[in-house]
Amino acid sequence: MAEQDKKALLEELKLDRDAPASSEGRPLKWFVTIALAGGVGFALWAFDLPSAEAPVPVRTAVAQGSSVSAPSDSVLDATGYVVARRQATVSAKTTGKVIEVLIEEGVVVAEGQLLARLDDSIPRAQYELARSQLASADASLAELEVNLKQAELDLERTQGLATRNLASQADLDRDALSVEGLIARLERARRDIAVAERSMAVQKQLLDDMQIRAPFAGVVIAKAAQPGEMISPISAGGGFTRTGICTIVDMASLEIEVDVNESYINRVYPEQPVQVVLNAYPDDAYPARVIAIIPAADRNKATVRVRVGLLERDGRVLPDMGVRVAFMQEEETSAAAEPEPGVLVPGAAVAEDAEGAFVYVVEDDAVNRRAVRVGGRDGARVRVLTGLSGGELVVAQLSAEVLDTLADGQAVTTLN
Repeated sequence: MAEQDKKALLEELKLDRDAPASSEGRPLKWFVTIALAGGVGFALWAFDLPSAEAPVPVRTAVAQGSSVSAPSDSVLDATGYVVARRQATVSAKTTGKVIEVLIEEGVVVAEGQLLARLDDSIPRAQYELARSQLASADASLAELEVNLKQAELDLERTQGLATRNLASQADLDRDALSVEGLIARLERARRDIAVAERSMAVQKQLLDDMQIRAPFAGVVIAKAAQPGEMISPISAGGGFTRTGICTIVDMASLEIEVDVNESYINRVYPEQPVQVVLNAYPDDAYPARVIAIIPAADRNKATVRVRVGLLERDGRVLPDMGVRVAFMQEEETSAAAEPEPGVLVPGAAVAEDAEGAFVYVVEDDAVNRRAVRVGGRDGARVRVLTGLSGGELVVAQLSAEVLDTLADGQAVTTLN
């Protein structure tokens, strides 16, 4: 019995070579399908290559001119922070509901640029009412002018009749007083028009206040409100009402604030040369000078605040960054060597091929290849002797991936 079962199983495993092949020609079809798919994929890949006009995101750095080398020894070392002299939390003049917010963090805004809109349905209705009142006052003035003209004609006729004793003195007085009364009403109508115009100007200002605009040019560093939220210039005492739309910083007003121990404040004086190093970029130093020494001491910390202005800055200097500050002696600085020729750029900004060293300069949202001659290194930066004059924006990192996507004239967008 067991042998019969084994034979039955073996019979099932045999292939019937005489049976018609139901999948005849299938391998050829598969080959044709795979070939067509590969051809379509290659065509899509070929036509999807970025064109020379497609913007490529890049990070940039400023080619900094060489400054006079500061002495290695400083008279005082301290720590501080980057602060902005112009920083504002932009709010509305009145309480209202936010309808639209037109900015995000990191966006550069111009002075007067529209940041957000509030619900203006009620101020707009009041403005239209003031316009209607002004139009009504204008119409009343026109009516009085017509009545005055009629009254003047009646007075003229009465005067003619009175000279011929055909009209009484009472008629003459009545017409004369009627003219004077209309003149007075006409003057009042003119005053009413002036009041209506001022009322309309007030309503127009209230309507304009529903549009929140940037008080100065800068960068948005915080977005505080969303559409649908209530906003008020004063705190409402609860967590459902915002007091601002966003915070704007004027990056051109960045400076350094340092708390100097009062025991060493005698070593600091106005216009003193200073060397500033960001904690985030310890290999790069920025030349600076003392702006002012605040004439007040902090009794709790026994320090005096000193304001330091940056003589050179780039996009890496951000508000609230920690810095190390070295106060130098003017005599030592003036006796230092003359500034070395060339400009300083990040080491990764210089690439080299068969034609020599080169950098990519960003101009008008496009990159231009520029041949350079490189000198020595200064920390993480290299000194470019020829090809750059200082102040240009260069692509900060020319990695292999970036070089594959860049070409002379390629459109770019800056990430910083």
